[in-house]
Amino acid sequence: MISGSKLVEAFCSAASQPSSRKVEKYSLIQALNSASPVALVTGSTSGIGAAIARRLSSEGYAVVLHSRSSAETGLALAAELGKATYIQADLADDADRIRLVREAISWEGRLDVLVNNAGISRVIPHADLMAASPAIWHELHEVNVVAPFRLVAEAETALREAARRGRPACIVNVSSHAGVRPKGASIPYATSKAALNHVTRLLAISLAPDIRVNTVAPGLVDTPLTADWTAAQQLWRERSPMRRAARPEDVAQIVAMLVASDYLTGEIVLSDGGLNLT
Repeated sequence: MISGSKLVEAFCSAASQPSSRKVEKYSLIQALNSASPVALVTGSTSGIGAAIARRLSSEGYAVVLHSRSSAETGLALAAELGKATYIQADLADDADRIRLVREAISWEGRLDVLVNNAGISRVIPHADLMAASPAIWHELHEVNVVAPFRLVAEAETALREAARRGRPACIVNVSSHAGVRPKGASIPYATSKAALNHVTRLLAISLAPDIRVNTVAPGLVDTPLTADWTAAQQLWRERSPMRRAARPEDVAQIVAMLVASDYLTGEIVLSDGGLNLT
């Protein structure tokens, strides 16, 4: 696969040649203009992240997959998608964050979309204040808030460059309804997602008009992780207007909608099947 930077070098070289090479130069311009936009999706080897990666791939994006540990699954998914690559990185480590973005950009010489899907949770009863230790607060804040912000900061230059191709670049953060309502696996988790929602709004102002920033805030999503959450499953069946939890594909559809827009920014899209109405 020819990278974007190599195509640029080839184009510049062709431009300096005699007019007899006009056909060759034109073909290079076509190649540059038809290059697939690139989307980096963190935490994308399973669940919501994998559904997002598949959806964006089906819509013509070259996809950079990422996970902290499931490298074999990531490589298999990259092979399945075709125009995709996989990068392993620990988002709790700032050096790994920087490496992830730089390797993602260098793969095709561009970055058009960043989906901050990766996150962690800890289940702690809200009334058990002593169980929510400072270490847990720091861990969740570092991965769920600081890491997405740092990825955006590192990707900003490439995303602004993408906007020069004719449409704004796009960042989509994946939060939780726990960041909107007083719910969630734990108070530290819910607070980290509320913080990510506010970071979204602040970045939407700071990065406009070149880069749009939005958030999807799902409620319960059917994944292997939530398969035994019987109380939550019953709650969504009985109280949500849609009478079910979301599927990963439901969340991916909303992410794709936000990516497709050239105008929406600063929005927190609550996706809980209408449970918030009850």
